[in-house]
Amino acid sequence: MVNATLITGDGVGPEIAEAARRCVDATDAGINWEIMEAGLDVMEREGSPLPDSTVESIKKNGLALKAPITTPVGKGFRSINVHLRQAFDLYACLRPCKSYKGVRSKYTDIDLVIVRENTEDLYAGIEFQKGKDETAELIDWLNKHSSRKINADSGISIKPISVRGTERIVRFAFGYARKVGRKKVTSVHKANIMKFTDGLWLDVSRDVAKQYPDIEFEDRIVDNMCMQLIQKPELYDVIVLPNLYGDILSDLCAGLVGGLGMAPGANIGDKIAVFEATHGSAPKYKGQNKVNPTALILSGVMMLRHIGKLVEADKLEAAMAAVIAEGKDVTYDMKADRNDPTAVGTREMAEAIVKKMKS
Repeated sequence: MVNATLITGDGVGPEIAEAARRCVDATDAGINWEIMEAGLDVMEREGSPLPDSTVESIKKNGLALKAPITTPVGKGFRSINVHLRQAFDLYACLRPCKSYKGVRSKYTDIDLVIVRENTEDLYAGIEFQKGKDETAELIDWLNKHSSRKINADSGISIKPISVRGTERIVRFAFGYARKVGRKKVTSVHKANIMKFTDGLWLDVSRDVAKQYPDIEFEDRIVDNMCMQLIQKPELYDVIVLPNLYGDILSDLCAGLVGGLGMAPGANIGDKIAVFEATHGSAPKYKGQNKVNPTALILSGVMMLRHIGKLVEADKLEAAMAAVIAEGKDVTYDMKADRNDPTAVGTREMAEAIVKKMKS
């Protein structure tokens, strides 16, 4: 048996967590789940969106599957997702974007992997609020040491990019490419403008690439990369990016394969790995048994591969792909007409996948 933490999340999280759990269990991979909570629902009861018991469970098991958790916009607590990545040093965010027959999309045969640095850049959480004394002090210092002046009514975010952080994420990207038989790694940056942060990223990327002569390497400026992915995504394979660009481009690539409902993800460190759907918690659909569970099920597939359960992972992915291709037992968003009355719910789609594995 393999012990894993299942974080049920909030909004539609509990529904898709149950769907994903049932599908993973049906592979007979021998996962022993420890069910834990996080998010708005548990905050109302315990005063924290991330209870210590949940953190301890992840630390103990070293493996977790996490349903979506709401992050308040512009106020309230910071992202639990970001907190977990920083607390456990989950420095590598792995987000594959793959086409499946039957999914509505303008593209076919997409097979890209986003590797996103998870702990630095503008998501490091080093911010200074407008009007605070420490912010005024920082602005005063910056105005004395820079030729560009900052307005006194500014809020400030700091963008750290280190040699260590860049080296390990680029090495992770090359190591992943080699492990799974990928042919090329593209490093994305804005080094033409941000020469001391993105410039460092590019320099380190080039240095690491020299150690992997069997893998093709190239770099792209981030805005050009966005255009390239829309025009000719077939030219790209593994794409490694700093935190903010990785967040943005992973959504862009998800759009190539049908949307966030098809976008799994993993946050991986040296000792702990947390697998999660890329999409949010969709609180307006809470309790309606309506939301597509595919992204979290695919995250479960990634989890199985991570622990070496390759046969079980392939079994689950094949069953899911078959159900989607048939187009019968799928949620409303996967129908040609979103108002199609034959659409099934979250639970029923999971049941169809389980049935397919057993047939």
